[in-house]
Amino acid sequence: MFRVLKLARYLEEAKALSRALRATRPKIAVFLLTVLTLALIMGAIMYLIEGEENGFTSIPRGVYWAIVTITTVGYGDIAPHTVLGQAVAAIAMILGYSLIIIPTGIFAMEMVRISQREISTEACPACGGEGHETDAAFCKHCGAALDSPD
Repeated sequence: MFRVLKLARYLEEAKALSRALRATRPKIAVFLLTVLTLALIMGAIMYLIEGEENGFTSIPRGVYWAIVTITTVGYGDIAPHTVLGQAVAAIAMILGYSLIIIPTGIFAMEMVRISQREISTEACPACGGEGHETDAAFCKHCGAALDSPD
């Protein structure tokens, strides 16, 4: 399929993305478990604060509100009406914005780690080109043999 769509040149990048996703899976799982725990706690708190008269008819309904608020979706189908409930909602909103960056940072750091290779500053004796990998035997620019450090 990659050949038909002329995407074969991107296969190495796809492999790098796949390696980064596999490497970050445990960290992302812990993060998601933490977010779900926070949503459960905030949903229960909102159920206790707002009560059935303000639309929070059950703890699962409160958890639904917390997930919608923390993920910054904000459907608006249920909203707090008391001052204390609105304060908790403000905390959930700020928490939601701060949580967006965490999985992005985890994945980005792994991508940087995977993509980093040791690069030599040794110049090619034939063409003067630099930027070869430390274990390179030949110049990536002209193909001439590189001097091996003895």
